[in-house]
Amino acid sequence: MNRLKSGLATGGLLALALAISPAIPAGAAAGAGRDKAPAPESQSLKATEQSRAASSASALGLASGEKLTVKSVIQDANGATHVRYERTLDGLRVIGGDFVSHKDSSGAVKSVTWNYRKNVTPATMTPSVSKSEAHQAGLAASKADKETATPGELVVFQSATGPKLAYEVITEGIKADQTPTRLHTIVDATTGKTLTSWDDIKHGTGNGIFVGSVTLGTTAGTSYTMKDSHGNYTTDLNQATSGTGTTFTDADDVWGNGLQSNRQSAAVDAHYGAGKTYDYYNTQLGRAGIWNNGTGARSRVHYGQNYVNAFWDGTQMTYGDGAGNAAPLVELDVAGHEMSHGVTENTAGLNYSGDAGGLNEATSDIFGTGVEWYSNNPSDTPDYLIGEEININGNGTPLRYMDKPSKDGASKDCWSSSLGGLDPHYSSGPLNHWYYLASEGSGAKTINGTSYNSPTCNASTVTGIGHLKVEKIWYRTLSTYLTSSSNYAAARTGVIKAAKDLYGAGSAECTAVDNAMAAISAPASTETCGGTTPPPTGAALTNGGFESGQTGWTGTSGPITNNTGRPARTGSWKLWLGGNGTTASENESQTFSVPSTATSPTLTYYIRIDTAETTTSTAYDKATVQLNGVTKASFSNLSTPKASYVAKTLDLTAYKGTNVTLKFASTEDSSLQTSFVIDDVSTNF
Repeated sequence: MNRLKSGLATGGLLALALAISPAIPAGAAAGAGRDKAPAPESQSLKATEQSRAASSASALGLASGEKLTVKSVIQDANGATHVRYERTLDGLRVIGGDFVSHKDSSGAVKSVTWNYRKNVTPATMTPSVSKSEAHQAGLAASKADKETATPGELVVFQSATGPKLAYEVITEGIKADQTPTRLHTIVDATTGKTLTSWDDIKHGTGNGIFVGSVTLGTTAGTSYTMKDSHGNYTTDLNQATSGTGTTFTDADDVWGNGLQSNRQSAAVDAHYGAGKTYDYYNTQLGRAGIWNNGTGARSRVHYGQNYVNAFWDGTQMTYGDGAGNAAPLVELDVAGHEMSHGVTENTAGLNYSGDAGGLNEATSDIFGTGVEWYSNNPSDTPDYLIGEEININGNGTPLRYMDKPSKDGASKDCWSSSLGGLDPHYSSGPLNHWYYLASEGSGAKTINGTSYNSPTCNASTVTGIGHLKVEKIWYRTLSTYLTSSSNYAAARTGVIKAAKDLYGAGSAECTAVDNAMAAISAPASTETCGGTTPPPTGAALTNGGFESGQTGWTGTSGPITNNTGRPARTGSWKLWLGGNGTTASENESQTFSVPSTATSPTLTYYIRIDTAETTTSTAYDKATVQLNGVTKASFSNLSTPKASYVAKTLDLTAYKGTNVTLKFASTEDSSLQTSFVIDDVSTNF
């Protein structure tokens, strides 16, 4: 049972958690449920591309000793793919050798986004520096307590100055302020010089308990566990600085009291932040969590003694309790920001130095802000300020300002060639500025009660297109067009390409994000928005066959699936509404445009219905098809036919020259499943 009490957090996803069970085969027993996990990145696509890796390396003209490992594959609705590779040379990992191959639907390579350069063969493959010397260099760079260091792995290190034979030494320990460190040090294998280093631990700062009375996802058993349906769970470290901690449990599913004196209160904020971050990526950007595989992450609270920090370590979030163990650092901004470092690691893998470091930090600020807008929590009003509630400066000012980053006294508003020498938290300023300008435009304005006044670096006037469109464009850029060492020039090229992919050549969206890049003085790109008019209106729906998972669709986590419990009409994926055998509501929607010149525009979809309900008179489970919020078709457990796909057509004549939002939705009662399975949605203009 779900309860919401003033000042308390309650288990709002309990019904969903209880409903999950194996898929119902056709004709299964009445009332059975099914697992409707979000669509993960296609493992079959990765396997297929990996099987082609040798021929791909040969076709790209790579050296005979080079081998490719597929890191990820993104498939567009039209069948085009973007394959991200990592490389080895004669068995040695090539750090910085990553690249993305962009292929059309036939598999032909249309372009390649290289990281630095194609050639990764160093002048020599014979080291003159020993592993023990590299090991000592790594220990010297770390400056931490309780250090341990790997012996040193021989690698090829690719950078702007070309490939070098090197050692990578990984040193682990605890810094003086209790922050753990996992430092990677790259030591030149011919000179012994330290070339670069970076830490896996990405951290931020906060102070307080913020989200108020919220709904949490929990799991029932002999007691309630702070673990949601995606696998996000929260543990109590009890002031330790290592280990996994103990998962929070509760007898009545009512968690905390909003005060630090109750150890559950900090856990409520952390768990809420993890769940909202997952849901934001899943429903708004089409990514099934940090690793894009449908799994959640662990959050650890009550770390260390008087620890005034929080961090992401590559696998989990960790929060300190602040000064005097009295102010846990669990603000929503912190969770969204730090967990987004995990998304960056698992997409472009942006280095934490130079321009790439600034892009890395700004990415977390952008998506952390996106999480805040998506959550729309009344206790944390969405804005374009970073860490505005944690009062780390002691005077009520935020950590960072996206409309004018230089207001923090250290960040830069505009790109320059010297930017890469700054701490990434400050070199992030120009991209944060770009995000604000592209979202809201330049000049003075008040949004959600907060005043902004965003200048431009070229004295231009910029018109915004809304933060969600900008977030979608930046996510597409990050996941498709950036590599580990990308700079601001690559970012400008990437956003132009991404905007054209999503909104078309010549679109207002492409023009806006490019103008915003010019407004932060980002280097000019040879890529242009192209065209003089917006993309042709009336194009077919994106991903109408659902074969690209969530791409193009916004709604509930899980209904778009390749689960074999129900057949797709074509391909493997479909929209499976209902079928839970418990009280549930689900929906998916997409907006498209109908050309004013269309003669007889229509929308067609195929629907298959089966039910375990035995009544012939009562509609317990229902589904609707809506256009702009108006129901155009209704189905229920009483509908016929059963267990076969039937085509349905809607007349779109009344919508000529306008945008139309199509929405498929379903509701089920507490027992006996009905499945409404939809596939092959298309428009005919």
